[in-house]
Amino acid sequence: MPIRGGSTAGTTAGERGPSRRHLVRLAGTGLGLAVLGAGAWGCGPVEEPAADATAPGKNPSAGEAAPGDAFTTPPPGTAPRPLWQDGAALGALGAMDALAVSGDVVMVSGDPLTGRSLTTGKRLWSREKVAVPGAKLLVAGGTLYLASARYDGDVVGLDPATGEETWRSRLGGKKYAQPRTIAVDEQRVYVLAGILEADYSVKDNVIAALDIASGKVVWQERRDRGTQQFGITAAVSGRHLVYTDFRENVTVRDTATGRQVWTKKIGRSNSERIAVHGDLVVVADGGRLRAFALADGAERWSLAGDESYTRFHSPAVLDGVLYVSDSAHVLRAVDPATGEERWRNADLLEVAYPWQFVKAGGNLYAATELDPKGGILAFDAQDGKLRWTYNDGTGAVDKWYVAASGKRLAALHGKRLTALPAV
Repeated sequence: MPIRGGSTAGTTAGERGPSRRHLVRLAGTGLGLAVLGAGAWGCGPVEEPAADATAPGKNPSAGEAAPGDAFTTPPPGTAPRPLWQDGAALGALGAMDALAVSGDVVMVSGDPLTGRSLTTGKRLWSREKVAVPGAKLLVAGGTLYLASARYDGDVVGLDPATGEETWRSRLGGKKYAQPRTIAVDEQRVYVLAGILEADYSVKDNVIAALDIASGKVVWQERRDRGTQQFGITAAVSGRHLVYTDFRENVTVRDTATGRQVWTKKIGRSNSERIAVHGDLVVVADGGRLRAFALADGAERWSLAGDESYTRFHSPAVLDGVLYVSDSAHVLRAVDPATGEERWRNADLLEVAYPWQFVKAGGNLYAATELDPKGGILAFDAQDGKLRWTYNDGTGAVDKWYVAASGKRLAALHGKRLTALPAV
């Protein structure tokens, strides 16, 4: 049953009346594009990159950093200037996990795979032909795990500080097509791989767990006929590996044995992020946000969008709060245990909807979909009010990515990587 309630902090009455919101919601479904026109998507002034901030690894000395990283908070509505900017090889290539940080090192999926200091922008290492196109960058225990770019069936682990290989495992020789990493925890790396037939075709696939300590296969399970090895989104919580796919399924397996605990159909396919919290997994199922018990798949709560044609996107749980946006450009903070709203910001019509979230200090940061209607958004995590929007001014039609480490943000947009102060 849909759950309503919570405060409306971050929502203001003003110039944008219900009729315009209705049009924007229609636009999100493709019904109102002809009515809206291009002018309705404006987002106000776009920050142009400073001239001395565009050189690779260059710190523009924006006057916002003091010794000890005591960054100055900009005035309301004013985005901070970049600390540095650099090129990003082939860009994100549409990968869900194309940007990763480990300590002070920021890494971008591409060829070559590179590691830079998030503090200075200095390139620490660069390795060609080590990451497959669109590779997920999964970091756990100080190691970056990804499929071998040699297409030899191996999964490798790299030291983020140096780029050197520190770990390698093989699923099963020439029996399997290229494994694809989907999740990692402190003990295991979880992969999918196609089963090679005699004619080298792939009709079925397996899901498997590789032990980090030994590199050995802990378990491998053949998935049901007709399932695909692409379009998988996964998360791990204790003894539960949970994933969704293009076939409109949610599936949970035991991380220790690989045994399928349960699987069920949802209303729409889901290849976006899912969120786990305690004993629950939260999935965006079209116009509903649904929470299922990891133990048995029982539905614990459901939150519906304001209109039947809105769609939720990529929920995330950070510091015990669930953050999620929808196609009507509404951002919500939700109690992940009950589904009750803590606040909502319905005043985001002028920006693309957020799809990825991180927290640093008392602020919530989000990366949006298409440019120039968005960028990196900074919110007050207590009430959801938008504090500033950063856009690099390139006009590149690419989604944004954001990661946080300490008092800095890493923002990826197309072929540009930018460091921003988390203020």
